[in-house]
Amino acid sequence: MIKESLKSYGKRTDKSMKTIVKLERLRLKIHNNTVNYLSEYNLTFNQFKVLEVLYHRGDLNTSSITKLTMSTPGNITVVIKNLKRDGLITSIKLPQDRRNSILTLTEEGKLLIEKVFPDHAKKLYNSLSVLNEQELGTLYNLLDKVYQAN
Repeated sequence: MIKESLKSYGKRTDKSMKTIVKLERLRLKIHNNTVNYLSEYNLTFNQFKVLEVLYHRGDLNTSSITKLTMSTPGNITVVIKNLKRDGLITSIKLPQDRRNSILTLTEEGKLLIEKVFPDHAKKLYNSLSVLNEQELGTLYNLLDKVYQAN
C-alpha cells in the first residue's frame, strides 16, 4: 500500500506534483520500452534520434540535428562519430565553407531506419491505444498548452 504524504502544500500544488510524477513515470516507461526495442538493432536512443531526423527531415548540419534531437553539442558529436564509424551516416563538405558539413544517411543507414521506425511508431501508437480519438486529441492539446506556457 502506498502511503500518502503527511505534508500538504495545498490541494492544487499537491495535485500538480502528483501529475508531474505520473508524467515522468509514463515518459520513463515509454523511454525504457523504446531503449529495449532499439537494443535489438544495436542502436542507442540518441543514435536512433539522429537517424530518424535525417530520414524524415533530409540531410542536415550538426547544429540542426542537435536542436531537433534536443541533444547537446558534446553528446551529438560522439553519436555522429559512432554512426559514421558504423557506416550509417556520412558527411558531405560544403564547397562554400569547408569547415561545415552536411550529414546524410548512407544506404545502410536508410535501410536500418526503414526497418526500425515502423515498429517503433506502432509501439508508440499502442502505448496510447487506451485513449479514444477525442481523449488523445485532448491530451495532446493539454500537453501542448502546458508546454507553450513554460
